Parts: sequence; C-alpha cells; structure tokens
Amino acid sequence: MLALVGFVGLCLLVGAADGSVVAGAPRGWYQSLNRPPGTPPDWVFMTVWTGLYATIGLAAWLVWRRAVGTRPLRLWGWQLAATACWTPAFFALHSPPLALAVCLVLLALIVLTMRAFLPVRRAAAWLMAPYLAWTVYATYLTAGFWWLNPT
Repeated sequence: MLALVGFVGLCLLVGAADGSVVAGAPRGWYQSLNRPPGTPPDWVFMTVWTGLYATIGLAAWLVWRRAVGTRPLRLWGWQLAATACWTPAFFALHSPPLALAVCLVLLALIVLTMRAFLPVRRAAAWLMAPYLAWTVYATYLTAGFWWLNPT
C-alpha cells in the first residue's frame, strides 16, 4: 500500500510543482490571450488534473505489482516527465509552440505507455485512457492558443 501512495504521491507532486509555476507566472499574459472555443474555466484544470494524477499513479502501481520488467514503468516515467514540461513551456516561457511540441511528444508517450501496460495489466492501460483523452483536448487548446495568438 505504501507503493501506491508513492506512485500517486509522485504524480501529485508533479501537479503541485506545475501549479507553482502557474501561480508564480504573471497571470496577465494568460488572461490577455484569445481563447479557443471550448476553453473551460480555469478551476476545471486543477480539478481534472487531480483526478488524472490519481488514476495515472494507480495505473503505474498496478503494473509495478506485476513486476514483469522495467520498460512499462520507464515509459510511464517519461510520460510523467513530459507532462511536467508542458506547464513551464506554456506559462513560464509563454511559448504555445513549444507547449504544442511537448503535447505531441506526450501523446506518443501516453500511447506507448498504454500499449506497454496492456499485456501486463489491462485495467492499468484503461486507467490511462482518460489521461489520453484529456491530453488530446489539451493539444487542441494549445494549438488554438498558438493559432489565435501568433505573436
């Protein structure tokens, strides 16, 4: 059970670190951007990400319990690292193009992680599906911010 707390805790730590980047970033820049259609209110992001981090951590824990090799968990770690890179790219560097590149890498890593999880623990792969769906949506939003705010 301690390992479960560790996996979920690591994910939540990534979220907290990203949250500190957003909190420390000048809010004026983001508020001044033209928003793509379907952009949710700001509070939605924290709510959704908290749930996603819990399921991402649970998925890794389920795979870890089977202890069938390191590749699936290595991929999981890479996708978590890529997730951590999006917020600084977008908010700290004010770079939607860089954030979009991170999204594209992240999408590939999530798919690879799900494929690696599938033979180990089918439920773990499916626990990653909402994360994949949200990342597709985040990719749309990021591309939209870039498109609508080209400078």
